[in-house]
Amino acid sequence: AVPVAVAASALPRLRRRAGAVAGPSFVLCGLVLMVLAVYLVVVIGLGGEVDDDGQGVLAFSMLAALTAVVLAEPVRARLRELAEQWAGRPQRPASSALETFGSRMTRAVPMDELLLQLAETLRSTLGPLGAEVWTGEDGVLERTVSVPERGRGRLTLAGAELAAVSRARVSGNAWAAMWLPAVLAGAGEPGRRSVRIASVTHLGRLLGLLVVVRSADDRPFSDDDDRVLADLARQVGLALHNVRLDSALQASLEELRRRNAELQASRARIVSAADASRRQIERNLHDGAQQRLVALAVKLGLARRLATGDAAALLEELRTDVQDTLTELRELAHGIYPPLLREHGLGEALRNAAGRAAVPTRVEAGTGLRYPPEAEAAVYFCCLEAMQNAAKHAGPGASVTVRIDGSETGLEFEVSDDGAGFDPAVAAESHGFVNMRDRLGAFGGELTVTSAPGAGTVVRGTLPVTAAAGEVAR
Repeated sequence: AVPVAVAASALPRLRRRAGAVAGPSFVLCGLVLMVLAVYLVVVIGLGGEVDDDGQGVLAFSMLAALTAVVLAEPVRARLRELAEQWAGRPQRPASSALETFGSRMTRAVPMDELLLQLAETLRSTLGPLGAEVWTGEDGVLERTVSVPERGRGRLTLAGAELAAVSRARVSGNAWAAMWLPAVLAGAGEPGRRSVRIASVTHLGRLLGLLVVVRSADDRPFSDDDDRVLADLARQVGLALHNVRLDSALQASLEELRRRNAELQASRARIVSAADASRRQIERNLHDGAQQRLVALAVKLGLARRLATGDAAALLEELRTDVQDTLTELRELAHGIYPPLLREHGLGEALRNAAGRAAVPTRVEAGTGLRYPPEAEAAVYFCCLEAMQNAAKHAGPGASVTVRIDGSETGLEFEVSDDGAGFDPAVAAESHGFVNMRDRLGAFGGELTVTSAPGAGTVVRGTLPVTAAAGEVAR
């Protein structure tokens, strides 16, 4: 059998089939030669001259037999490996492609790498001459992976072609010649190749193709091969569908991030514009109406000195009214936008506001850094709103503590009181808290309110802003 198989192996078409005969024969002959060699070495080489009674021969024969039994398995494995190398290793069972692809899907392998490994597995199991994976949608498919490499390819399907390919499962040469001639032409000469094409679909949508090619001289594709290819196409369709869902989700998240950034920037512009208007009104009051009232009070004082009797009393009353109006106007301007905030920073502005508060208020400024004007204004008015809420609802005998702290990358504040407290679920949507959240949210900040009946209230806020370089509060 060995000489016949060696002679047949000269033809490439017969080499694999000849290996099925020559392989076992080669292993059997090798084992026989190994046993003979062991007997020659042990019995003849070590036994020396044979005794007359034959007992020496029997002992060395038993030793040779034991040695042959020990060496039989490793020698047979090595001989089988040599036979397979000579004849070519047999194809792996088709079912192993399903197991391999399923296990790789569970490891979160990137899709490009997964499809390349799939093509290599298809070639080693179903298509010795080559395997291809086509992917796409809306009738436009591209050759994504091919083993051996055949370069990129493009296929456009529409109408009846798209419907037929979408409904097909696993098809052969005749079907491909009618509906996918471009794929069949790329697989080689139709008469010399046996092709199987599996449509990769999900929910009726065509997502790709699996193509395997083997020689017409190899065994024909079996029903098991077609079943494995169909199951693989189903799993690949699910994987491609999940990838598209993930891509759509990532795109949606990116769009939401973009819209959120635009919304936050829009809110910041609105708040900044409102604060700019406040500053402009405060400057107009300070430079215009306040100065006119100061001049009017001076003139009324001069006129009173010159007047006598009832006229002097009337002028003094008018002067007092003008000074009261000037004080109210200054307080109004301070509430619109305090000049201290612009000139000296948060600490000084809040101390001034605490001095005018209706309840005892203490300010602890833990930072001397200056921040952008819009950020300082947001924190100042949030603290002012919290102080006013405490004055209204904390109750008699309560006190308020305002803490400001910050770093190069953020600004924090806390307004706490030891008053009556409240239920946060009831008051969380009050106008004051909504205003504070809107102000901080315009710049990416957050507000938290902690309170309970009888336990006081703590209002905390954070603002992710960068300190102004080289500026400190004066």
